[in-house]
Amino acid sequence: MRAVGFTEFGGPEVLGVHDLPDPHPGAGEVRIRVRAAAANPTDVASRTGLLGVGTSRPPYIPGAEAAGVIDEVGAGSTWRIGEEVMTMAVPMSGHGGAYAEYLLAPDDSLARVPAGTSLEQAATLPMNGLTALQILELMSLSPGERLVVTGGAGVVGSLLVQLARRRGLTVIADAAPKDFPLLRSLGADHVLERGDDLAARIRAVLGDGVDAVADTALLHEKVVPALRDGGVFVSLRRWRGEPERGIRHEAAWVPDEYRSPEKLDALREAVEDGGLVLREADALPAEEAARAHRLLEAGGLRRRIVLTF
Repeated sequence: MRAVGFTEFGGPEVLGVHDLPDPHPGAGEVRIRVRAAAANPTDVASRTGLLGVGTSRPPYIPGAEAAGVIDEVGAGSTWRIGEEVMTMAVPMSGHGGAYAEYLLAPDDSLARVPAGTSLEQAATLPMNGLTALQILELMSLSPGERLVVTGGAGVVGSLLVQLARRRGLTVIADAAPKDFPLLRSLGADHVLERGDDLAARIRAVLGDGVDAVADTALLHEKVVPALRDGGVFVSLRRWRGEPERGIRHEAAWVPDEYRSPEKLDALREAVEDGGLVLREADALPAEEAARAHRLLEAGGLRRRIVLTF
């Protein structure tokens, strides 16, 4: 099979196409003929060495979410050949990353592709959607409580805004002015311009502070003052602030959700009932993975990029 990977850390130019043996599923597993693998900032972090490679050997295959068609099943699998599915992948693990023609996956790491959704769009949902659900689970907020989502127009942020509104939360998001209409269309109650004084402006709007902050923009200590005493702060990069005012610090870690079929299926249902809108996706051939990573590193993207096989 063809797979896109790297043998050494570095810039986008280290990505190349490699010919690897075709994998075959074991008991309770399936093989997915990958049609689309989403390109994410975490893939860039893998390529540059920020996330490490564990005990895996080169070529290292990135990619954390994919969609495709089941073309082989292992003994005891409950899935059928020909079903269109989406899944999160865990690069550098035994099953490998998603930048490949074939991806092995346990039965309980899959969900059907949402009805009416292309495989390219479906490939953009699993990892980031599960991240958003995990954030909400860590916060344990009740309807009516107030949540700040930094980087609300980003990949995780835009999904989180929608999922939070589905739970009856009041959502405050920051963004560049050009993204205000997008966030309002996704249901954000308050949209504020990004900036180092964001916490002060949140306080100006909401007075006594908010109940929780989901820091998808990695503002860290700059936004902590927006929290009320006893609020909760969730980081995406395991940052933890100083213990103060009874604030609870949590860190999202999406690999823990690898086998979360109920949550993945809940995301499917949310898309199908119209409560979760996916971004449009721009497809690039897998051979153009380096270009995809350059676009990611340039930032400012509002459409998703997927690699097609």
